Amino acid sequence: MASVFLYHVVGDLTVGKPELVEFTENETLEAAIKAIGESTECGIAIWKRRSVQKGLIENAEMRHQRFVGILNPLDIVAFLARDDCLNDQEKALKTPVSEVVVPDNTLMKEVDPGTRLIDALEIMKQGVRRLLVPKSIGWRGMSKRFSILYNGKWLKNIDSNPNITIPNINNRPSSSSSTPTPTALSRDKYCCLSREDVIRFLIGCLGALAPLPLSSISSLGAINPNYCSIDASSPAIEASRQIPREPSAFAVVDRTPDGQHTILGEISASKLWKCDYLAAAWALANLSAGQFVMGVEDNLSSRSLPDIVLAGTNGGSLVNGGGARPLRQRTFSSRSVGFFNSNPSSHSFGANRSMYRGRSVPLTCKATSSLAAVMAQMLSHRATHVWVTDAENEEVLVGLVGYADILAVVTRPRAAPITEGQST
Repeated sequence: MASVFLYHVVGDLTVGKPELVEFTENETLEAAIKAIGESTECGIAIWKRRSVQKGLIENAEMRHQRFVGILNPLDIVAFLARDDCLNDQEKALKTPVSEVVVPDNTLMKEVDPGTRLIDALEIMKQGVRRLLVPKSIGWRGMSKRFSILYNGKWLKNIDSNPNITIPNINNRPSSSSSTPTPTALSRDKYCCLSREDVIRFLIGCLGALAPLPLSSISSLGAINPNYCSIDASSPAIEASRQIPREPSAFAVVDRTPDGQHTILGEISASKLWKCDYLAAAWALANLSAGQFVMGVEDNLSSRSLPDIVLAGTNGGSLVNGGGARPLRQRTFSSRSVGFFNSNPSSHSFGANRSMYRGRSVPLTCKATSSLAAVMAQMLSHRATHVWVTDAENEEVLVGLVGYADILAVVTRPRAAPITEGQST
C-alpha cells in the first residue's frame, strides 16, 4: 500500500471545495435539472428538510437520516420518458424530486477532516460515493509526513467505523496545551468529497503509487466484466426499467455471431449530464437504443417527429440544465440530446460505425491501457467509467473500469519484494 494514503488526511483533499448547499426533496424536477447542470458532479444529493425545533442541535446521525439519495440525469430522463410525463411535460417538470430519486442514504457518510485518506478510501470501497466533511476555518491541510498524528493522538472519524481498526496510541505523551488545534470546525457548514476528487488527487501523486500507474489495467485486475448492456435494435426505453447504480450506464451493443459484444455507444448518466432532458426523454421513449445513441433524426419520417414545446419559467427554459433561454417551439433533433449524426443515410448499426463520430462515441480504452491513462481519461471527460475493449479488436467489449475498480486496485496490499540473498 502506498505511503501517500497514510500520510494524507481527508482535509488535504477538501481545500478549496465549495460549501454544500442542500437540495431538498420537495424541490421540483425542473429545479433539479438546473442544479445538476450547474453542479460539478454528475448528480446532486437530495435531502429532507432540516427540523426547525428550537434548541435542537443536529448531530451526525440526524444528518445522515435526512440524506435521501443521489439524483442523476438518467433517473430524470427515465422518469420524463413515461407516457403520462410525455403527455404533459409541464406538469412532469413540476414533479417533486422525492418521486424520482432512488432512496439510498448509504451513499454518503460524514467524516472528520482529520480522517486518514486510507480510511476514507476503505469507506468508499464499501459503496459510499460521497463523504460529508465539516468545513474548517483556516484549514491548511496536513500533507507532511506522519500527518496521521497530531498532538500525540490518532486522527479518526467522528463516527467510528467498525470495519476500520484504529491503533490505540493514547499513551503517547501529549504536547503542550498551547499548541493550536489542527482546525476549527464549523458544524453547520460542510463540503462533499467525491470519488472523482480522490482520482484527481491520485493523478497528482503518481510517483508515490509506482509501479501501478504504468501497469496495464488487465494485469492489475481492474477490468470489471460485469456490465449492463442493451442491444442496439432493442427499444431504448428498456434502459429505464432497471437502471444500474454502479455505474449508472448501459453499453449499447451489437452481438457478433460468436456471442461477443461490439460497443456502439452508451446510455448513461454522465452522457446525459448536460443534455436537453425533454428531447432525450422523447427519444428514449420512441427510438431504438442504436438510434438514441447515434442520432438519426433525418432517418425518421416527419410524421413521427412531434413538436416539443419547452416549458419555461419566468420566460425561460431550464430543461437543458444550462440556464434560462427564450421559450420556443421546435422539432425534435437528436443533436439536442447531445449526439451528432455524420451519416444519416445508414440504418445499419454494425456497418459504417466510423461515420458516426461525435458525442455518441463511448469513452473506451484497451485492456492493455495503463492505469494512469484510464484515470486521465475519466478526469478529462468527467466520466464515471471507461469501457474496455479487447487488446486485439477495439470494437469488442470486454468490460469497464469505474471508480470502485480503481480504488480497489490502488489500495490492494502489495506483495513484498524478495531481496537478493533472501531465501525462498
